[in-house]
Amino acid sequence: MLSSTFIRTKAGRLLPVVLAAMLLAGCPSQAPQTPPINIQDEASANSDYYLQQLQQSSDDNKADWQLLAIRALIREGQLPQAAAQLNALPQDMNNSQLVERQLLLAELQVGNKSYDAARNSLSSIDSNALSSNQLVRLYQAQIAANQGHASLPLIRAYIAQEPLLPVNARQDNLDQTWKALLGLKPADMNSLVINADENVLQGWLDLLRVYQENKQDPELLKAGIKDWQNRYPQNPAAKNLPSQLNQVLSFSQASTSHIALLLPLNGQAKVFADAIQQGFATAQSGITLTVPVQPTPPTNNPDQSAAAAPNANGAVSPSAPPADIAPAQPAAPSAAPAMPTQPANAQVKVYDTSGQPLSALLAQAQQEGATLVVGPLLKTDVEQLASTPTTLNVLALNQPEQPQDSPNICYFALSPEDEARDAARHIWAQQKRLPLLLIPRGAFGDRIAKAFAEEWQKQGGQTVLQQSIGSTTELRQMVNSGGIRMSGTPVSVAAQAPQSVTIAGLTIPAPPSDIPASTGGGVDAVYIVATQDQLMLIKPMIDMTTNSRSKPAMFASSRGYQAGAGPDFRLEMEGLQFSDIPLLAGVNPALQQQASAKFGNDYSLVRLYAMGMDAWTLANHFAEMRQLPGFQVSGASGVLSASPNCVISRKLTWLQYRRGSVVPVS
Repeated sequence: MLSSTFIRTKAGRLLPVVLAAMLLAGCPSQAPQTPPINIQDEASANSDYYLQQLQQSSDDNKADWQLLAIRALIREGQLPQAAAQLNALPQDMNNSQLVERQLLLAELQVGNKSYDAARNSLSSIDSNALSSNQLVRLYQAQIAANQGHASLPLIRAYIAQEPLLPVNARQDNLDQTWKALLGLKPADMNSLVINADENVLQGWLDLLRVYQENKQDPELLKAGIKDWQNRYPQNPAAKNLPSQLNQVLSFSQASTSHIALLLPLNGQAKVFADAIQQGFATAQSGITLTVPVQPTPPTNNPDQSAAAAPNANGAVSPSAPPADIAPAQPAAPSAAPAMPTQPANAQVKVYDTSGQPLSALLAQAQQEGATLVVGPLLKTDVEQLASTPTTLNVLALNQPEQPQDSPNICYFALSPEDEARDAARHIWAQQKRLPLLLIPRGAFGDRIAKAFAEEWQKQGGQTVLQQSIGSTTELRQMVNSGGIRMSGTPVSVAAQAPQSVTIAGLTIPAPPSDIPASTGGGVDAVYIVATQDQLMLIKPMIDMTTNSRSKPAMFASSRGYQAGAGPDFRLEMEGLQFSDIPLLAGVNPALQQQASAKFGNDYSLVRLYAMGMDAWTLANHFAEMRQLPGFQVSGASGVLSASPNCVISRKLTWLQYRRGSVVPVS
């Protein structure tokens, strides 16, 4: 019989061994290797886990673990590490592994912004060999490789992935499909070729046709959408309409029977308020801007006196808007139909914002029966709207620095930033790709440069160069010191957080928003924001310092188009394109002459007069602007449309100096 001492000793020796065995059994790094999950399925672990398994796996499983690690590295944005692992894959892989490798290569190329290469890689993949998870990744890579540019391949990818997505992701996919359809240009629509079995695509295109033909009439559009739903009951969008079209079905007209017009009737801003009020009354009486197919070139009377502008110190003469009024700026060609405005039954009462707080005026207007407010005008008052609760619909005649999306507020401002954005779109459409901005020195020029560059990047452009210009005296000195060089510093656009897309476990990183400056090629376009006197010096300097081969196309803002431009000026400006509002572009010569005479040929006041006319039109279509995406009206200050937060933007009329005359840009 063993002694108790021996038993205790033996037990003491055995216990550590048992504990060690138990610990080893529970340690994942020492556990017997199991085959990895199917590489065709979703893989949600991080790259460290897969790389660890790769190091510890047998030869039979190494390629699978490596493929999973590459997918995780791409999802995490570790693109160089993913590329290194991709290049290190073994050559002797089976068909399933080779297909996954090709898909990963395309995803990596998308992450590196090698979009052409990615499209080539994706086109060589046999979709029949892919699992559902891989198909979603394939379509998502196709979407990313198209960079959001509306095209038939992009739309097909959205349509193909829709039934494979989880239910909570399908509405966003429908919205993105609709957005891509809206981005198709008329030329794209005319050249579309679809297959006989593409019933879903055919349905989407028919829905787009219904929208385009009826978007200016909410009731017709509602009926058209419901008819389309009956004709295409199996289309995914028939069951769940895109969010924008859902807004159409819930559209309700706003009352404009009593309008409160809030303007500063005293002080420095009174002259501008008077111009807006007169324009508002003109439109209310039933006079609208008749829009012909081709605008008549504006007349040029050398005896007319130029409108005043801010001097070098920022002081403003009585004929130019004060700093807290967004300077009146150009407008657009007749892309949208002119909306009828009857000589209204609406009652209009004017309230003086220079005498009472905004909150008190809004309360008073509501108490007196107002159903819609037009104004205020000064930016300081508009900034208060967000913190001044009101149930009234408000069409503000300016906009804050950061407009907030309020269901009852729209912002309408003739801002220089708005004109710069329109210039970016116009210059891009002219096939120019490296613009130079000649802008006033200071905060005003900085705002213009930022707005232009942001819109330029939205169009697909990259580097925008800027060069500051000084006073007329400084420009005269430059004539004898080498003139203006076709160079500048890149405009810095504040970086925004990149948005990545994650579907089925794959995150495709967005390209960085800080696009580096390009050094290839020369400046091919110059956008000049200058007064008439400054243009007289800038344009000849550019002509003298560039030869005919390297001469950039030249564009100017409305700042340089004022009364008093005689034949010498027009000849000197040969070839220069500039933008201005339709009223000053000769769309309605009789109304232009009447307005110019009314304000002593002060074009800055004529632009505010046009703004007043359009404020009446917008007030009568407030609900459409607020609720119907894509709704447009053709006005005296441009073709007007609204962003999702109802900031009104304008497409301007572009004109050109040619042989001493001013003609429309063809």
